[in-house]
Amino acid sequence: MWAQAAPPYQPHKKECAVFSKLSAEFIGTFWLVLGGCGSAVLAAAFPAVGIGLLGVSLAFGLTVLSGAYALGPISGGHFNPAVSVGLWAGGRFPGTLLFPYTVAQVLGGIAGAAVLYLIASGRADFSLAGGFASNGYGAHSPGEYSLAAGLVCEVVMTFMFLIVILGTTHERSPAGFAGLAIGLGLTLIHLISIPVTNTSVNPARSTATAVFVGGWAVQQLWLFWLAPVIGAAIAGFVYKAAFEGSVEEPPVTGRPGK
Repeated sequence: MWAQAAPPYQPHKKECAVFSKLSAEFIGTFWLVLGGCGSAVLAAAFPAVGIGLLGVSLAFGLTVLSGAYALGPISGGHFNPAVSVGLWAGGRFPGTLLFPYTVAQVLGGIAGAAVLYLIASGRADFSLAGGFASNGYGAHSPGEYSLAAGLVCEVVMTFMFLIVILGTTHERSPAGFAGLAIGLGLTLIHLISIPVTNTSVNPARSTATAVFVGGWAVQQLWLFWLAPVIGAAIAGFVYKAAFEGSVEEPPVTGRPGK
């Protein structure tokens, strides 16, 4: 008999799983930047039919919502270094994956901004002087809000974003609805904070556009790493300490004693 042929070489399953997760984070962050920032750059003020602040806010929410359902089963659907930090602080994510996830997210965001740049520069009057949807404070805040206002806004908004994520993905929550709540939560965050900082709550999103604008956008980028990471970490620790344990059955409205 012929000797049985050796099976073809296959990478370790764990390595394959990590590669899939990082690929999903890359694509998801690519989609978030292209969809969210793309709506701001291409459609927000389009003559006569611009989508405005409401449309841009909804676009960011829709990118996260669609990405969460499409890619969440693979990587968890973070698409944001601050989300990864918050989930780690909440005991939901291993620290060993924090750096690889962050790299994949930042690279995916830059790739999304690159595609957006190629599209946007197709207009003869295109200029990066408009900010390219970058985040900023002071003179570069849409509403000229101060550094202090931007810091508080970004910390609090990211804190609440992580509370929504941690709560809707908890085992007590109804299965299948987390993506919807998270997407709508991000929409609300943008409705509140676009006038203040142009809304970051996501260091990868901020880095992606700042790389192309350079100058002031890169100089102010530190805030949009520091504030979201702080807000996310606080949320993770708070949720784990205050809400992660077992709870009694929640009361039902209109049924005293239940």
